[in-house]
Amino acid sequence: MELGIEGKVAFVAAASKGLGYATALGLAREGARVAICSRTKSEIRAAAAAITKETGVEVLALVADVTKSKELIAAVEATVAHFGPIEILVPNSGGPPAGTFESLGHDNWQEALDSTLFSTTTLIRAVLPAMKSAGWGRIVVITSTSVRQPIAGLLLSNTIRAGIVGLLKTLANEYAAFGITVNNVAPGSYDTDRLKHLHERNAKLANITFEEARKQAEQRIPVGRLGKPQELANAVVFLSSEAAAYITGQTLLVDGGQTAGL
Repeated sequence: MELGIEGKVAFVAAASKGLGYATALGLAREGARVAICSRTKSEIRAAAAAITKETGVEVLALVADVTKSKELIAAVEATVAHFGPIEILVPNSGGPPAGTFESLGHDNWQEALDSTLFSTTTLIRAVLPAMKSAGWGRIVVITSTSVRQPIAGLLLSNTIRAGIVGLLKTLANEYAAFGITVNNVAPGSYDTDRLKHLHERNAKLANITFEEARKQAEQRIPVGRLGKPQELANAVVFLSSEAAAYITGQTLLVDGGQTAGL
């Protein structure tokens, strides 16, 4: 299948590792020119070098904390100055901390809003004018299956990511006439540092070993294993492509069948 994204300019947030890194790598493999950002200079530079070594594509490494709007805007401006207008945007961030309503205070809520909802709105606002002018754009946000089925212990993600889906559905309707599609991918359980921390927390709460907690989690997934980051990236790359021009306003679950809802 011809994806039609070779030479396109892509920006992937929080891409030094995990799902963001896999997504940037997937886009680079298709010939996109990719800018990536994260908070740590050494990690984002190493990620960019690794992607370039594997794909031969130039990758722009930028230092930006997704919770700080000024840094995100500066990263977008640096990308435009280096590559030209951003045509594919992938907002992404680490998941909010686990906790219950009583254990999470105002600061936790504010930090979660900054890292997920507000980072997404900041990035989208920064790239929309150029996408409208060009008559083409792809926005694919990495969310979570919590947007379809609340996950026990992840109150912040359950609440805020659902709000992001409402935002994206609205934007999909508002900007479809400009050739801009707006979708999100909802990963289930993937073999990432984020999931490792959650399994460590669950093991401690249940007084079992980390290995037992991970095995129990895998048993709840119909395919019987954790997802590989590249499997999520494949979905993002497709939704970023010309081939997906008639898909907008959608949530694509990439979870091995784990989500029980219809």
